[in-house]
Amino acid sequence: MTTSQRRISSALVLVGSLVAVPSASASLITIGIGAFQMGSTLTTFNGLATGTEVNGLTVDAEVGPGGAILFQYSLGNGRLAINVGPNTTANINPPAIVSNPGPNDDGVLTMTFPSLVDVFGYGYALQATGTIFNATTVSLFNGATPVGSQVFTAMPDLVFPGGFAGVQSTLPFNRAEVTFNSTAAAAFALDNIRRGPAVPAVPEPASAMLLAMGLLAIIRARTRSKTM
Repeated sequence: MTTSQRRISSALVLVGSLVAVPSASASLITIGIGAFQMGSTLTTFNGLATGTEVNGLTVDAEVGPGGAILFQYSLGNGRLAINVGPNTTANINPPAIVSNPGPNDDGVLTMTFPSLVDVFGYGYALQATGTIFNATTVSLFNGATPVGSQVFTAMPDLVFPGGFAGVQSTLPFNRAEVTFNSTAAAAFALDNIRRGPAVPAVPEPASAMLLAMGLLAIIRARTRSKTM
């Protein structure tokens, strides 16, 4: 094999390694509070007035290394508020996000982060009794691209069923959509939101292909110029 052939062969190997980026489907695992190490951000609602509207709310604008979280609710205003209900549990320390009385707990609560992360979780409680299967579902996104979703079971947590819904992803994300089992529970509460430190973006396959092909073209051009 000539020197030129070896260079092109090495370039092709490089192209393959750059193109072999992960797909948009991540592997997700359930994690506990202990998985959030130094550099993680804890978001609470201490200091916010009771009755504060959640839809459109920004929290942590100046607190913690992670920056602000934007909260949006698919059912619009008047459905979620900062409140003291339903009660203090192992994972809820009022004030917390609470669905208002009535049919207000079947919407999608979206949390948008200012940077990409790969770990996320929240404490929750449901106004119900006993063990609740499919109690809460978290779906993760990188922009508009779905990353994956995880479903959690609520166990008796002092006064109400609930727990901590924590997830770690092999692909970074900057948006989480959370839903609750409105059939089994009359209301929900959410508190103590945790997320890991910012992580770098994973290149998209198309971007990686363009970069790899550009590198290959440069190597070929240099090889041709040396053989002339």
